[in-house]
Amino acid sequence: MSADFANLPGSEFLAQWSVSHGNLRRFLEDTAMPPLDDDAQRAAGQAAAEAAVQDTFGIDLADFSLGVDSVSGAFATAGTSTVTPPDPDIPQDTEAAAFFDVDNTLIQGSSLVLLAAGLARHRFITLRELLPALVKQLRFRLSGSENHDDIASGREHALSLVKGKSVDELRDLCAEIVDQQVLTKAYQPTIELASMHIAAGQQVWLVSATPVQIGQALAERLGFTGALGTVAEEKDGYFTGRLVGDILHGPGKKHAVAALAAIQQLDLQQCTAYSDSINDIPMLSMVGTPVAINPDRALRAHAQSAGWAVREYRRVRRVAGNRAALLAAAGVALGAAAAAWAWRRRS
Repeated sequence: MSADFANLPGSEFLAQWSVSHGNLRRFLEDTAMPPLDDDAQRAAGQAAAEAAVQDTFGIDLADFSLGVDSVSGAFATAGTSTVTPPDPDIPQDTEAAAFFDVDNTLIQGSSLVLLAAGLARHRFITLRELLPALVKQLRFRLSGSENHDDIASGREHALSLVKGKSVDELRDLCAEIVDQQVLTKAYQPTIELASMHIAAGQQVWLVSATPVQIGQALAERLGFTGALGTVAEEKDGYFTGRLVGDILHGPGKKHAVAALAAIQQLDLQQCTAYSDSINDIPMLSMVGTPVAINPDRALRAHAQSAGWAVREYRRVRRVAGNRAALLAAAGVALGAAAAAWAWRRRS
């Protein structure tokens, strides 16, 4: 090799290539791609994971990790990854699934209100403890939108209510409340939609901010694959007062569905999602077939603009004058709750 050539850029690379010609793998490992130390390997792995999650689901790795925590927490609560196994007589479409919101999509009204009333009847919690949650729920019903501060404070309040309570007792009460109260509010056409997905061999999941025990009891009764919901941490059979993952509201649903899709190897473009609320746009937008059921005004407008299907199962449409009626109902409800609490104190 001439002196001039030896001084050319890359000459050392070529010289080592000549020496290592008989062992390409060793040459690449030692020279072209030297081994990374532990920190460099972790950084490279983190960057690759972040890029993959962003490209696949449009979320960052931290949000995806929260979703994984929510899904694993739901699986742990159920004691299995699926509440209802697939029918062996139905060929399974393993890459497709349907995701259903619960409140005003599967059932009329709020599952959380039904749960709270049932727990109060069984004295699992008191009416006095429930009043802040009822006020926030009424505020949402009147405004049509949810306040992020209300969501955060509501989450902390709910976790404080179950702290130290028995996990088994709550699960049993949730099953009873579903049987006696929640199922009576179900929209039969929505159940029929879910049944069509099951008949096509697709998974059917409930995805709701309601406590996961309610969702899983509903899924079991209706023969759905499973349910993702808000998960409270358990230890030694009692609730710790801490959250597992995130509350499944708005973007939280998208994070959990992304994690579930990765775990179950679902193709989201072959999946369908159903909801009534503009807050669920993140989940609806990530699937191939989004459907608005009993949509609020904002979601209806968005669905019509985007060309999404809209299904209306409510018997009575809301009218502009309903705000006054709701205000009156709110006053009656709060008055009744206060009176009941006062009566209970006297007794």
